[in-house]
Amino acid sequence: MSAVDRLPGLLKPEYSERALGASQVGYVDLLDDELNSTGAFQELMESSLVPRIYERWWRPALARAVKGFTGPGMDEEARIARLLMGLHAGDKVLDLACGPGNFTRQFGSVVSTGGLAVGVDASETMLRKGAAEVAKSGADNVILVRGDATALPFKDATFDAACCFAALHLFAEPFAALDEMRRILVRGGRVAVMTSVRRQLTPSIARPVVERASGMRLFEADEIVDALHERGFAGVHQRLAGMVQFVGGRLA
Repeated sequence: MSAVDRLPGLLKPEYSERALGASQVGYVDLLDDELNSTGAFQELMESSLVPRIYERWWRPALARAVKGFTGPGMDEEARIARLLMGLHAGDKVLDLACGPGNFTRQFGSVVSTGGLAVGVDASETMLRKGAAEVAKSGADNVILVRGDATALPFKDATFDAACCFAALHLFAEPFAALDEMRRILVRGGRVAVMTSVRRQLTPSIARPVVERASGMRLFEADEIVDALHERGFAGVHQRLAGMVQFVGGRLA
């Protein structure tokens, strides 16, 4: 059964009929209302330019700037995500804020034909680029969905693993997105997050300035770890690299 055929069974009843059959643009649009921009970075994600250069130039350069030259590269990021989620064949995995789906496609290869990789993003331009890449790859267990990270269209306890890399700090309500990630995970489900972190080298007085200018939130060192504990995740561990943190845990 293809990813398109399997998707309706994962969705809340009010969304399942809308997902029957593939969209002509290559992704399934389940976004009810347009989302308000949080700032310059999010607006760039909606542009026509960034999706074209995202995978090869934009994302690696931006990540290197905030992780530092000794921080992990893109291939290592993907490996960290897979390890934090403990992905294996047969898993259903959600890639939240997937952009053009570069990680989603890799996750699809890991979970194999018995598994399913679902990428969710709010940007039409990103998803159009991603849909073209999915079609080119011929992957039949990968599907992209346009949706709201804080109001996901999926049923409770649907996914074995969930990932949100390089996006949580751009959400207007990042902790609501964590609530949703927890909701759609099965018991024992694994989460992987890569997001911003304010280090001691970043003066606290600079935080509101950076956030207002970019729309990018700088989380305190313990905010995401504490948030996962509060949501019932156990074995939470954190790795820091420059102004970036990688955090993973398992739903108890």
